[in-house]
Amino acid sequence: MESPLCDVPAGTRLIETFGYVPGQGIAREALHLARLMASAQALGFAYDPEQARAVMQGISGPDALRCRVTLAKDGALRLETLPMPARTRQMRFVIADQRLDSANPLLRHKTTQRAIYDQARTALHEGVDEAVLLNERGEVCEGTITNICVTTPDGERLTPPLTSGCLAGVYRQSLLNTGQVKAAVLTLNDLRAARSINLINSLRGSTQAVWAPECAQFTHIA
Repeated sequence: MESPLCDVPAGTRLIETFGYVPGQGIAREALHLARLMASAQALGFAYDPEQARAVMQGISGPDALRCRVTLAKDGALRLETLPMPARTRQMRFVIADQRLDSANPLLRHKTTQRAIYDQARTALHEGVDEAVLLNERGEVCEGTITNICVTTPDGERLTPPLTSGCLAGVYRQSLLNTGQVKAAVLTLNDLRAARSINLINSLRGSTQAVWAPECAQFTHIA
């Protein structure tokens, strides 16, 4: 096994969260498996791709499910399921106080090291669904449970690059792979000017988003 990309705190698990729909199975299953393998290799986790595939393909039942597969450093896999959450037609978001360090390589991988995201979610006011985090340079990164995509006044669809310090989200990757979005550095000015904003993840797909008035106190950020 190659040396890990960085030191990983003890007890850390890799995470894949996705939806299961009877008759349809798991959307973007191949991308979830590919990301799990890439993260395992980068961070020095043991990984059996056939075992991971068997866990995902073994999910069944008459109801739609929210599924969460985690991988321990020794290669142990764990599956948890819950009823599929109701689809939200629109999400309201604010800009979080917390800042991400774009040089932190763990931000590119979905792990249980989520303290900064949990802090941002805990601070949300009633009626606000998501907090979007910036990095140390004031670049837009991602939400606590979503990636972000903006449509510019010219109709171009953009999402922050991994170099800004965001997760390589599976739904985000599917849009990049099909040319529906491009990666580009975004700032708060891009959010202000956007024709539309969408928050995206593999479980919920793409949801129209509104920058909530509660974020006005942060609009001085460059």
